[in-house]
Amino acid sequence: MTEEALERALRVKERHLAELLSKANVVSVGVGYRQRAGQLTEEVVLVVNVMRKLPLYQLRPQDVIPPVLDGVPVDVQESGAVRAL
Repeated sequence: MTEEALERALRVKERHLAELLSKANVVSVGVGYRQRAGQLTEEVVLVVNVMRKLPLYQLRPQDVIPPVLDGVPVDVQESGAVRAL
């Protein structure tokens, strides 16, 4: 993870955090590595965790998560419900 990519992703996360958390099904937003076929890559992305990944046709337009925000790729990952211990 390059320092520049990390810093940029963190700034974009802060700028869009409230908007992303307001979308249906979103449980958390972070910065990390993209997952492909269950394996982590070296690509720095915004990680948007959702309870369940749904096909686009099942989402309202306002709940669709864009693939890129301010030039930073977005990776939607299914995490299930998040509960505090």
